[in-house]
This record gives sequence, C-alpha cells and structure tokens, in this order.
Amino acid sequence: MDQIIVTGSKNPLQGKVAIEGAKNAVLPLLAATILASEGTSTLTNVPILSDVFTMNNVVRGLDIDVTFDEEEKQVIIDASGQIGSQAPYKYVNQMRASIVVLGPILARNGYAKVSMPGGCTIGSRPIDLHLQGLEAMGARITQRSGYIEAHAEKLKGAHIFMDFPSVGATQNLMMAACLAEGKTVIENAAREPEIVDLAIFLNKMGAKVRGAGTETITIQGVEHLKGAVHQVVQDRIEAGTFMVAAAMTGGDVLIQDAIWEHNRPLLSKLQEMGVEVLEEDEGIRIRSTVTDLKPVSVTTLPHPGFPTDMQAQFTALMSVVKGQSTMVETVFENRFQHLEEMRRMNVHSEILRDTAIIHGGQALEGAQVMSTDLRASAALILAGLVAEGQTIVGKLSHLDRGYYKFHEKLAQLGARIERIKGEDSDV
Repeated sequence: MDQIIVTGSKNPLQGKVAIEGAKNAVLPLLAATILASEGTSTLTNVPILSDVFTMNNVVRGLDIDVTFDEEEKQVIIDASGQIGSQAPYKYVNQMRASIVVLGPILARNGYAKVSMPGGCTIGSRPIDLHLQGLEAMGARITQRSGYIEAHAEKLKGAHIFMDFPSVGATQNLMMAACLAEGKTVIENAAREPEIVDLAIFLNKMGAKVRGAGTETITIQGVEHLKGAVHQVVQDRIEAGTFMVAAAMTGGDVLIQDAIWEHNRPLLSKLQEMGVEVLEEDEGIRIRSTVTDLKPVSVTTLPHPGFPTDMQAQFTALMSVVKGQSTMVETVFENRFQHLEEMRRMNVHSEILRDTAIIHGGQALEGAQVMSTDLRASAALILAGLVAEGQTIVGKLSHLDRGYYKFHEKLAQLGARIERIKGEDSDV
C-alpha cells in the first residue's frame, strides 16, 4: 500500500494552487443523470478520484453507458435506454454517498433495490431521513438481507420536514421529487453549495427546483427529464485544506478560483486567528505568521456553519498555535480519531465527548501514522509539514477518495513530500 513521506521543514508554503471540481458535488450529479430518459449528460471539471470511479460503476451497473475522459476531466452519461433497478452491491458497499441513487432509480423505474451503503467510519450516519421522505412521497420501503427495496408506481408530491438538514437526504429527495406528481416542499433542507449545484443541473435537465441554498426547497414534478451539460463547482473543502496548509506553515499561497461565499465560515475563523485573508481577481490569498496566531474556539455545524469536513485539518492548525483551542463536533459523533494518531506526533489534546481541547504550540515530532478517514488523512499530512523529522502516513485509500495529486500540489508549493509504494499492507 502506498505511503506519503513528509519531511518537516521551517520553510513556508508559497505560490499558487489549482483546485479540482468538488467530490461532494459530482457524486449526486452523477446520480442525477439517471433521471434523464432523453439525450446524454456531460459533466465537466470532474475530479479524478476513487469515489468518482466508484459512482461511475454504480451508475454503469444500472445498464447506463458511462464514459470517463480523464484527460478532459469529463464524464458522458447516456441513460436514455431501459435502465436497471438494482444498484450493484460491490460498489455501493464502498461508499456511503452511493445511497443517493435510490431516489432517482425509484422515480425513473417505480422500483429500486439498493444495498445498505458503506464508507468511512466517522459515525453511524443513518439513512432514516432518506427513507422517511420517500415514504412521505408514497413509496413502500422494506429492508431485508442488507438491501433497501422501494416501490412506488408514481411518486406523489409531499410536504417534508427533515429533523436534521442532511445533505444526502436533501439530494435524494430533490431528485426523486423531480419526476413525482405534483409539488414537493422540503423544509429544514441542507443549504450547502453542493445542493445549489445539483439544483442548477436538475433545472438544466428540465426540472423545476426553487429555493436551493435556503431552508425551504420547492420542486414541481415534471413528466420527464433530458440530458444536459454542466460544470462541477469547485471543491471548497480542497480549497480550505490548502488555506489551512498555508496558515500553519506561515505561508503565502493563492488558492486559484476559490469562492469566498463557499468558504466564509472557515475564512472567518482564520481571520479571527490572525491569518491574513485577501480576495483577489485570481482567487483567495492566505498569508500567515505562525508566531502571531491566536487560539480560537470552533463548532462544526451544517452549512452555513463551519464544515465538519474541515474539522480535522483545522485541529492540525490549532496544534501549532500557542494556547488552548477547542473544537466541538456536532455533526458526526466519531470524528476525532485523527487526534489519537496525532498523539504520536506530540499533539497534546483531550477529548470530552463531542469536544476536543487542543493544547497548541508544542513542537511536533515526525512519526508513523495511519489515516482513519478521508479528511483525517489530509490533517496528518498537514501536521507532518511542520513536524521535526519524517512523518509517514499510511492507508492512503482514504486520501484518494477526496484529493487528486495532493502530494504533488504541496510539493509545488515547496513542501518536502513524496509518495512511495509501501511495504506493509496494514500500514
């Protein structure tokens, strides 16, 4: 298994870095192409990530033609023929986000069979909200032998209030509602930029979605949808990761085409910490002097709050800031595993239920560590940038789910980092 070796350096990161299309946007966009009974769909600015290959295979497993041109970073999907109703277990089991195919398959075929999803071990992430919403729209749902089966000759519009603004559930219900009879209203909907990007694509396909980005989304069902062309929005989490990398190394980095509104919660906390944040024509520039940074308190929340997907990386930044910082994780209950690995690197922290207390400013030490989930892998690499000696990060299958050529981009900014073939399969 591959490993990343980071040799800590006093040198700040400098230069500019390009960001890929958003992983969290492209996966539901791929699911949405299932709805198009006419024409082909073309997605551009598609990131070359293992999760994208997995979702391509999920869609392909429904007898849909999927072509991924990696050089052009575009996927062409033709779902205009008869499509299957059962999503392949071997791919759905690899990724929790694949549950978003349930709504589109059901809306298109009147029947869907999807295995319970797999993925990162950062919490239970139940799919109750997905199923309750579909039931409100008239679906009959059964769960047995590890599969979810949903029947509905024709979904009906419904008024749905979600107990929690789940991103995946909002996406699933939006897509299902597009082909439902009548109007669907989703209250307490997720408001993430990826929700807005999905709504834009659905409307290009002929859907009638209004209110995406607010707490209430209204969808007027239509008879059919057709393929469309769409550019995937930029990945705000990858952008945020490089912002943190610049801040914790005392760097000066321009994150090209970064979108201020999408990164506002993170930028606000960076500014509170003492990081210089500049909006420029080419993107957002991050400048920092580590010795001048101040500890802060952060609470993760659904958008527009501080994103849980930036929690691990931000705790790495907290570890180099003198004083006591706190991180409260309200979205996932098992997302501080990276801090246990960081103890090997002399990060001083305490975990009290949903709160991590970081005693920052200690000299970090290089160590052999293992990724526990996607964002944890990035956080461990960032910590290695400022640690004394070498840090060896293993289990990079997590990293490859959400970052494209991460080590190469860091190296171009001046990091001493390389990726090698590992000798031990359990590292």
